[in-house]
Amino acid sequence: MVTETLEARRTAITHVPLSTAPLPPLDTTIQPWPGDYVEVGGHRMHVRRTAGPADSKAVYVHGLGGSATNWTDLAAQLREHVEGHALDLPGFGRSEPIDGYDFRMATHARVVTEYIESLDDGPVHLFGNSMGGAITLMVAASRPDLVRTLTLVSPAVPDLRVSLRRVSDRRLPLAFLPVIGPRVREQLATVTPRERTHQMLRLCFADPRSVPANRIEQSEEEYSERSAQAWAGNALSASTIDLIRSWLVPRSKSMWLLPPKISAPTLVVWGTEDRLVSVRKAPRVARLIPRGRLLVLPRTGHVAQMERPVSVARAVVGMWEAVERNQW
Repeated sequence: MVTETLEARRTAITHVPLSTAPLPPLDTTIQPWPGDYVEVGGHRMHVRRTAGPADSKAVYVHGLGGSATNWTDLAAQLREHVEGHALDLPGFGRSEPIDGYDFRMATHARVVTEYIESLDDGPVHLFGNSMGGAITLMVAASRPDLVRTLTLVSPAVPDLRVSLRRVSDRRLPLAFLPVIGPRVREQLATVTPRERTHQMLRLCFADPRSVPANRIEQSEEEYSERSAQAWAGNALSASTIDLIRSWLVPRSKSMWLLPPKISAPTLVVWGTEDRLVSVRKAPRVARLIPRGRLLVLPRTGHVAQMERPVSVARAVVGMWEAVERNQW
């Protein structure tokens, strides 16, 4: 009986219905959605909004070193179903952090929670990628009343493999060391926006050659803008340190305790070529979430919503349709 139950659970987590409903044609010439600033809990947050049905909202949370623009193409695919809200977390994108902001995962999660509360429109469809996935896990576990469905794209769950393939620049680990750290950070500061963009592409995409030229240009422009922000470097390093710290806590405080607390229907998406967080973590994440199912995409890296926006959108809409039929 126990064996049959486990086998049924394995089958359930991998059964993801893909919607056959028409989606907008994929148009990678679409510019990042217009952004404006919203006062939330003392923060002046930059939010990019995608027009859609006002009675259904999606909130998108980017990963470490990312921004709201990471959701441009997926938000375009879903715009006939939801009104999109892609956040720039404090210290990222165009959201300048307030004085004393500590960049802890719990603090980021509190800001996301406050933003959803500010919408004052019931639960939302919540999305998170990488670090954003860890943050949205925290939100969904602590505030189930705010989350209608959850989509996790390669969430940054604990993965303690030591490999230089997991960093965009091999000098990065040295930047956190005493004595030589300051000199390494000075060297890293001289990396051009074009070089940073191509480092990111090699790290996060299975096939960087598939990225359209205009998306590469937009990324270079964003890195140029970021290089002029006095707070961007500290936001990245402090968030990185706290994310890793969250992986090293005692078992009683482990991030792995969060998934069983999530009551929302949840889609977990992972790329087989993810260099940052191993796809081997994917089945465990989906199994631990009571209403979780897993979609593994071949020839896909760490940012499936950018590399395979149509496939991710079909799975997301398929989840929403199944939930409506009480079949998730």
